[in-house]
Amino acid sequence: MVKTQHVRGLAGLALVVGFAAATTAPLAHAAGGDGTISGGGGPNPRAEQMSRDRGWVAPLAELHFGAEPYAAVESAATDAAEAADCGISATAATYLTLSTTWPEVSPSGQSPSPMTLSRYDDQTSLADPEQRAEGLFFNPGVGIWQLDSAGLGAEETAATAIDSTTAAATMASHMVGKYCSAINAGNGEAQARASAWADWHACDSGACEDVYQRLAADGVTQDDGVGRYGGAEMRTCTFEGAEYDCLRVDPAAAQGEDAWTSPDYGPAPVPAPFYAFTYTEDGVDYEVRYWLKSDSGADTDVSASRELGVDARSKLSWSEETSLCDITTGTGNC
Repeated sequence: MVKTQHVRGLAGLALVVGFAAATTAPLAHAAGGDGTISGGGGPNPRAEQMSRDRGWVAPLAELHFGAEPYAAVESAATDAAEAADCGISATAATYLTLSTTWPEVSPSGQSPSPMTLSRYDDQTSLADPEQRAEGLFFNPGVGIWQLDSAGLGAEETAATAIDSTTAAATMASHMVGKYCSAINAGNGEAQARASAWADWHACDSGACEDVYQRLAADGVTQDDGVGRYGGAEMRTCTFEGAEYDCLRVDPAAAQGEDAWTSPDYGPAPVPAPFYAFTYTEDGVDYEVRYWLKSDSGADTDVSASRELGVDARSKLSWSEETSLCDITTGTGNC
């Protein structure tokens, strides 16, 4: 679980707005910021502790990683090393970037799944306030690096956090930058690595340094069965008459470590399959997760929208929907 960075003022505002919404009849709205509001929640200390407790990777486990995601990390890390303002090799930058992934999402040592959705945050602020179906839940941490809307994932969507190519480019630059800042401040290499990993709770007790040393000693086994999106699929969708690139996310199709898809893995529900895309309203960009009623079991399609830059725990907008068509497969409202 990535450590959160709090945005002052939003929680109080969401509580006020959420109370007002709860006292009036819900209206149907399109995706964006005008639906029924949930929010007012903060980080869950129990979730942070679960992340620490599960961070240590099985000591005798061989480390596996998806071949396509590995190529993305290696390429991004090489670029970051070449641009770095301190001495770091491409291999060291690659291992630095990889080391948080197993503690965060795959302590078994199996290939981390790019589709991984967080299961520790179970706050009601992340659930559909109308309770139309259990699987209508907005998991805030996403992907191999568990990019969280309260921190490093604030400007990411589920689609960009799952995409191992875009996520690797962001993470390699971030970690190498923090590593070099620590080196240039006079810290040793181990301390600099710890600084680079400071945003991840699973690294708090040394699990990521342990993985780094194992990578340096034994390398990694690449897995051809885990692709760029970890089983999620890029589609073309139409919504309100406009065409979007959208990612269909179905936990049942996860490639790589899929323990997180088990109902008893964490307190949060496993989300129903959804589509993820970016929507712009009045010049503001929103991450949208859209559930077809045929996938969620609700009586209507439902969307949850988060303004980019805003913690999902602070404010989500939930709306009844009728207009998404997956034109790649002819599914939905076509």
